[in-house]
Amino acid sequence: MSSQALSTRVVLLTGPSGSGKSSLAARTGLPVLRLDDFYKEADDPTLPLVAGSTDIDWDSPASWDADAAVTAITELCRTGRTDVPVYDISTSSRTGHEVQHIGRTPLFVAEGIFAADIIDRCQSLGLLADALCLRGRPSTTFRRRLLRDLREGRKSVPFLLRRGWRLMRTERRIVARHVALGAHACAKQEALGRLAAAAAGRCRTPAHSSPSGD
Repeated sequence: MSSQALSTRVVLLTGPSGSGKSSLAARTGLPVLRLDDFYKEADDPTLPLVAGSTDIDWDSPASWDADAAVTAITELCRTGRTDVPVYDISTSSRTGHEVQHIGRTPLFVAEGIFAADIIDRCQSLGLLADALCLRGRPSTTFRRRLLRDLREGRKSVPFLLRRGWRLMRTERRIVARHVALGAHACAKQEALGRLAAAAAGRCRTPAHSSPSGD
């Protein structure tokens, strides 16, 4: 399949951990690329630590392989398929890989907490339809994230509580950073509206917006 045969673009969907990115992406019915699968593995010597702690900082972009994520997005846009790692968050390791096919769709969603970090690169490559950052109440995000992580056994309970408290205190700064990188901050209903517009071919250039709380 040639690049000329496709005219596919991506919506980058970001937001704090637990903001509802995965569930919203699933509601669209569009193909979804899970950017969390591009995390580095636990034995990678370049992994950052939380300041003043021995915890790995999985919320730092330095814990993530941005180059591999951009390569996968580019291949999906140009050929409709790419090879992606399968990542186990509970063990912080890649357990395999799979070929993702999206076919001749004009649009797909790439979602993850570091999606904003590749906005400029996707835009410069002509791949970007929109970039969105989900926002809500930090307390609600905290509860949703903790319940999900406990249910899925992602990390130890003490680690999850430390991380959750830290993220709740910094959530508004996280959203502000994503906005500064070019994402549009919004709640779920507006995000769904913008995704529908992008699917209809009304692509938008990401614009800076105020990350005021709900």
